[in-house]
Amino acid sequence: MTDEEHGFATEQVHGGFQPDQGHGARVPAIHMSSGFLFDDFDQARDRFAGTDDGYTYTRLGNPTNADVERRVALLERGVESILVGSGQAAATIAFLGILQAGDHVVAARSIYEGTKGLLVQNLGRLGIEVDFVADQRDLDQWAAAVRPNTKAFFAETIPNPKNDVLDITGVADTAHRAGVPLIVDNTLATPYLVRPVEHGADIIVHSASKFLSGHGAGLGGVVVDGGTFDWSASPERWVHLTSPERSLGGESYVDRYGSRAFIVFARDVVASRLGPTPSPFNSFLLRQGIETLSLRVERHSQNALAVASFLEEQAEVTSVDYAGLASSPFHDLAERYLPRGAGSVFAFTLAGGEAAAHTFIDSVQLFSRMTHLGDVRSLILHPATTTHAGKTPEERADQGIHDGLIRLSVGIEDVADLVRDLERGFAALRGARAGTVAVGADGLEARVGSDSELASLEHAVPGNHVIAEEL
Repeated sequence: MTDEEHGFATEQVHGGFQPDQGHGARVPAIHMSSGFLFDDFDQARDRFAGTDDGYTYTRLGNPTNADVERRVALLERGVESILVGSGQAAATIAFLGILQAGDHVVAARSIYEGTKGLLVQNLGRLGIEVDFVADQRDLDQWAAAVRPNTKAFFAETIPNPKNDVLDITGVADTAHRAGVPLIVDNTLATPYLVRPVEHGADIIVHSASKFLSGHGAGLGGVVVDGGTFDWSASPERWVHLTSPERSLGGESYVDRYGSRAFIVFARDVVASRLGPTPSPFNSFLLRQGIETLSLRVERHSQNALAVASFLEEQAEVTSVDYAGLASSPFHDLAERYLPRGAGSVFAFTLAGGEAAAHTFIDSVQLFSRMTHLGDVRSLILHPATTTHAGKTPEERADQGIHDGLIRLSVGIEDVADLVRDLERGFAALRGARAGTVAVGADGLEARVGSDSELASLEHAVPGNHVIAEEL
């Protein structure tokens, strides 16, 4: 590719590609090799000294992995990226590239439970503290949580499962006023829907296992440095980046690498030591997925909006949490940051609680019952008994994770088939209700076929409170 501007679809296919000088293969090879040969003594010495940028060992770098790193960095408008084994590994590397014992993080409460556990349990044991912002739209809450030892803000562009879109610019500006970077998990939006760096974010992480890969066939994670944060502005806060390093000949990472100081440190000191290296075969699968990213995410988002609109019309549904709907309190942010679509992971809540969710989920046939997201296949899950089962009922209720809430990851199937499958779930609910007898205060009995019919019976006669009994 030349240096001229290209469209997203062109970049996802061609970006970062380096021709195969040996054989002319158009698709980069899968380099399934632990180590790499040196031509001679001097080349080995130079590669370890960093004066020769060739490969030494796959834990430190691999040509297949590097091809994906270049492409993701380009798509996210970053200066460089690191490919790792999973999204959790990506978040870990990003945090440990900035934080040390005694530091503090301000994070949105709506983030993925696994990342929340990483912050509270794993990093907490290392002496790193975290405070969670309950309402991520309230910028004053972010500002109020800042301490003298705060070193990073963290949030997700589209949180799971409530689809409560992040005000990226607002939170980034608040972080920068506090002198710290904003780390954003862009997994559910992908760079096709939004590039957080263009709105002020500094570091991006992905679970590449999701939409970037797209087919549920392999794990992966990516850390992207936007190259926008000035680590030299407060050198005493980032001593690991601004202090002289013997390995750099007395220079600091900022001296040697400038805007790339964080990502080089994260790669050379954190990732290389912890070793969350992906298999080059998984990198190959990820690259194949990225080449069709825009096509899939466009279809994902179109299908999700159609499904969410259908769900909003159902009497058994009390709420649909999808920012693409005009009824969503986050619709304005979706219009601002996600003009191409609000993604395809969202939730809806059934009036009948866990029993209704149980019946509904066991009745669908096309939606796969599994814990994953961003697959070409549509997926369904009950968060209260799975992803959020470790929370108390009060904690779940506080986060809007009610017993009747169901999470969907809408795939790329024909939307008419998806709606028909969901109708099976509603038919099962209505069939269960059809076996219900309502006994009114007046002693009269009536068989009702839905929650809406039950509500109508309650209001048919003033004071006619009914008691429903399953037959």
